[in-house]
Amino acid sequence: MAVNAGPRMDLERTSPDSMILNLGPQHPSTHGVLRLLLELDGEEVLGCKADMGYLHRGVEKLIEAHDYRGGITLTDRMDYTAGPSNNMGYLMAIEKLMGITDEIPLRARYLRTAVAELSRLASHHIWIGTHGLDIGAMSAFLWSLREREKILYLFEEACGARLTTSFMRVGGTGPHDVGDQWLDNVEAFLEGYALHEIDTLLTENEVFLERTRDVGHITREEALSYGLTGPVLRGSGVAWDLRKARPYAAYDLVDFELPVFEEGDVYARYLVRLNEMYQSCRIIGQCVEALRGLPSGSPSNAALPTVTPPDISRVPVDMEAMINHFKLVMHGVQPEPGEAYFSIENPKGELGFYFVSDGSGEPYRCHVRSPSFVNLAIIEKISVGALIADVVAIIGSVDIVLGEVDR
Repeated sequence: MAVNAGPRMDLERTSPDSMILNLGPQHPSTHGVLRLLLELDGEEVLGCKADMGYLHRGVEKLIEAHDYRGGITLTDRMDYTAGPSNNMGYLMAIEKLMGITDEIPLRARYLRTAVAELSRLASHHIWIGTHGLDIGAMSAFLWSLREREKILYLFEEACGARLTTSFMRVGGTGPHDVGDQWLDNVEAFLEGYALHEIDTLLTENEVFLERTRDVGHITREEALSYGLTGPVLRGSGVAWDLRKARPYAAYDLVDFELPVFEEGDVYARYLVRLNEMYQSCRIIGQCVEALRGLPSGSPSNAALPTVTPPDISRVPVDMEAMINHFKLVMHGVQPEPGEAYFSIENPKGELGFYFVSDGSGEPYRCHVRSPSFVNLAIIEKISVGALIADVVAIIGSVDIVLGEVDR
């Protein structure tokens, strides 16, 4: 019996001598199940259509089916290269909805910022490694995975998980506070961090320059018109980063620079991310220093019984603690009816969460503004006129994760 596969996406030929070719969805250089339909004249791309939706998992509806705290684990699985960043955007949107943003303790703000920047480094290492591998730099891939592995060990030490960390909680960091030993290990990581090796290998490499310069050019006007964010936007000369424009967590308390390059090509986007990694190290170092300077016993969770579970040791002996624990477990946090949108600068751009509350413990509506999805739209335009080998470099330079695109 024939199975209806749904509507078919076609690309009309502009020349009788051209050829239609599928790049993906089963292709390592599409960085996930992305299908590009390419019209080719020899190796030159005459037309390009992006076909998404092969991975759709209904994450927004799954979030609506969980209580607010239970949705944290789902955010780890969208951009799975940067789980803690997703956690922070999700939780801060809930905190804005509940009106408790100003109640988050300083220790939690610094911890969130440090972990988010470690997450940025881990994500950028996946990007720089696979991007280098796509265009022939095998050593960059191996060195990137080595450095990323060190970061995953830090995550595991902090919360017991390496990839899907669910590190934070509404109101702070939950049970995942860290001790001086973890801070020592973060400092040791920064001291031995070998990003300069990858920098030395790629930045002035003749083959890498030939594959990336003047390829996939995005003008400033095009970047703004398409709503691009993150390194793709800053690689086209637009100095926009939510960590600077609308500071959150502890970003207003640390000093860092914003890498911006005007060229708008694949190489410029590489330089933005590379320099961002150096700046992330600065931010993490300042957070560690600030955490060491806080008074002993500083809380990492807001003192709000409607948000933060009590110390579990109090539950068997303290009636108020037992009631507090019971209500949070059974009903979760319950924002007043209303709506809120909050966005952060995750490694790929503006990640935003929009919530509508009906006063219950589950979101009435959740919508995610994912940077990979929005940034992906420009690929159709900038691939035209390039060679088919350049399309591989272009996809890598936009840095998409299909778990975030087909959420």
